[in-house]
Order: sequence, then structure tokens, then C-alpha cells
Amino acid sequence: MSSHAESQATTKAWVMFSGHADLAWLKILKPGFRHCAVLLNDGHNWITIDPLSNYTDITVHRVPLEFDLPLWMKDRGHKVVPAPINRTPRPAPFAVYSCVEAVKRVLGIHQRLILTPWQLYRYLKRIQTVQTFTPKGDLAWEV
Repeated sequence: MSSHAESQATTKAWVMFSGHADLAWLKILKPGFRHCAVLLNDGHNWITIDPLSNYTDITVHRVPLEFDLPLWMKDRGHKVVPAPINRTPRPAPFAVYSCVEAVKRVLGIHQRLILTPWQLYRYLKRIQTVQTFTPKGDLAWEV
């Protein structure tokens, strides 16, 4: 396996949600869920991808790999949710660019009706619950 493929296979992602909004019209969104960004760990680096209204900020953080960036963000008042990365080779549907759409593209989420950070949060929590409680192997009540 190439080092690029190995890096993709080991990359872990989290989505960070914030109540901060620089644009006045974003105040109509649910408090605490007015913006979102992606936190990535590729096994070597912590990386943030923060889609802002005027540019996308991509930062490689110079911290030890053991540093828990998701916890650090939680400690500063953000909601942080683990997120799977879907690399299925199919095109994403056409959509208006927003922080939510940018995060969906990084993660490979192709759900057309996820438009707000709150909807993205609910979706990630729902799939996290399904993945956590999916039975594996034989069912316990079978004899």
C-alpha cells in the first residue's frame, strides 16, 4: 500500500460546531450550531479545515500527536463529534457552498437535505449511534 493510501486509511475525522457567527444573518441558525469545521488526524498531524465566508482556513497544527485536539476544542465550548470518512467514488450532488457543504465534501456525505450545522450534527449523532449499537456476531438471545 502506498503511503498516501495508508494515510487515507488511518485518517480520523471530527466535526466541530460553534455558536460563533460573524455574519448577522447566521444568527437565525440554532444557537451553538451556527458554524462547523473539520478536525483531522492522519496519524502524523492534526489538521483543521475551517470553511469561512471569505476563504477556507487550512491549518496543520504543530502539536504532539498525542495532543487531543477534539478534547481541547470541547474544553473551549465547542461541540465535537467523531465522523466517518466515506471515500465511495461517486460525485456529490450540486449544492450551494457553505461551511456545512464544505464539511460534507471533506467527509464524503452526500445527503442533499443536510443544510445547517444543526442538521449535520443530528445526522452525525444518529449514524454514530447506529454504528455503536450495531450487533456483531450471534445474537445473545439465540440458543
